[in-house]
Amino acid sequence: MNTDVVADALSAEVVTANVAAIGQHVLADLYGIAPALLRDAAQLAAVLRAAAEAAGAHLLASHFHTFGTDDGVTGVVLLAESHISIHTWPEFGFAAADIFMCGHCEPARALAALVAALAPLRQEVRTAARGPRPGF
Repeated sequence: MNTDVVADALSAEVVTANVAAIGQHVLADLYGIAPALLRDAAQLAAVLRAAAEAAGAHLLASHFHTFGTDDGVTGVVLLAESHISIHTWPEFGFAAADIFMCGHCEPARALAALVAALAPLRQEVRTAARGPRPGF
């Protein structure tokens, strides 16, 4: 897994040995987010749906769960191309996002939409090429 921080989310392209993989997996640790936003399941659902749309993905279903009025949210949007999920810790201003997509979707655009909506003060992003590559 590449542990480099992606400075420009729109330029993130996952390749291994100059051969594109069948899936792209982005893991984002987002710090310094407003705690109220991290408790708002409806708003987070809208953010993840917008991220999926920005990536060109097709939404199949979604589910979000709130752990209590002062606690975080876990949620997922299920996509024809895979998924986007988020897990939040408002007490730390932290969210962990997972974007996995295959096909012609652009997970970097989903990440850019998440970052724009959540406005973290800092982000650490890791990417991984998933699945067999041509010629494997």
